[in-house]
Amino acid sequence: MNAAGVKNGHAVLLPNMQPTGDKKARAWSTAFVHLLRKPTLILSGLIIGVALLWAFVPDVFSPYDPIRADVSKILLPPSTAHFFGTDELGRDVFSRVVEGTAVSLIAPLIAVAIGLVFGGLIGLLAGFLGPVVDGFLMRVVDVVLAIPMLVLAMTVVTAVGFGAMPLAIGVGIAMVGSVARVMRSEVLRIRQLTFVDAERSMGAPAAYIVFRHVLPSSMGSVLVLAVLDFVQAILAIAALSFLGFGAPPPTPEWGSVVSAGEPYLTTGWWIATLPGLTIAVFAVAVNRIARELQKNRGIR
Repeated sequence: MNAAGVKNGHAVLLPNMQPTGDKKARAWSTAFVHLLRKPTLILSGLIIGVALLWAFVPDVFSPYDPIRADVSKILLPPSTAHFFGTDELGRDVFSRVVEGTAVSLIAPLIAVAIGLVFGGLIGLLAGFLGPVVDGFLMRVVDVVLAIPMLVLAMTVVTAVGFGAMPLAIGVGIAMVGSVARVMRSEVLRIRQLTFVDAERSMGAPAAYIVFRHVLPSSMGSVLVLAVLDFVQAILAIAALSFLGFGAPPPTPEWGSVVSAGEPYLTTGWWIATLPGLTIAVFAVAVNRIARELQKNRGIR
């Protein structure tokens, strides 16, 4: 069927055969207008963008050495020279927050990746291999979910050693259970759909059905959960760093920077308060993005 008709001797586009470029332009225009109606979403994206810049090019934003002490600048309040003030050793707090961003974001990302890989695999096997495997794996998941995240992470750190990586492993293990449950429910739902039954009736191998249909169709909800888990991982790792389970001093991490200011809440409130607000603002921004993704997919 041609995309054009003839009217009064001239070629015209049929109403239902508009150029693909026009459709894409309208789609982008609609998305842009939709975005403008949600300023908090734009602000959240900007906050995340700034944090990523801090992580990748910290030297551009940190005007001072985050490690070296300067006794002439001890406990200076926030100013144009020191946005977050200085700490008990004269170090610029803002520079320490910026320098600690990379570690404070990479560790939660590793934790989420661990949860996605192992939780996704467990959920996939439980949902696809039948009731015997499902029952066994879900009992293991129940045990993992019964242990609080912070307790499990502290156990791993105590066994392996202090640092950002052991924290990430511990938090990641704690996330396996929730990811496995969501993946399992999605696999159980998708494996009963008509097109999957059709593939099975035509003799398609189980591996083909899993990787061609079940896994791609299941990942949407799991990835939304991963973004929400990323927020949880940030807060958990910051809390554990605050308690002293993170990287050893003087390496800056968001949680350890807040912890360093705890003894000085009366004389140097900014040392703990402003880094703490930074963590909270970033967590809220990521959570806003996650909720929007959740809403668009119709997930509760």
